[in-house]
Amino acid sequence: MEVLTWQEKEKSKRPGLYANIHAKRKRIKAGSGEKMRKPGTKGAPTKANFKRAAKTAKKRRKKRGWKKK
Repeated sequence: MEVLTWQEKEKSKRPGLYANIHAKRKRIKAGSGEKMRKPGTKGAPTKANFKRAAKTAKKRRKKRGWKKK
């Protein structure tokens, strides 16, 4: 049985919902001719998809008020 470290697990995961959205926006900006799907159309992410993505999102770190030396 193969044991994977957490770094290897992260690399083997498929990109998430937000990674896919950002990649498509980047392609559109580059002139691919694609368009974002309208909410409610077939294949567009639903509210449930966004809720599920929020559960696995990384927590944002607080910015500290002190300066580095």
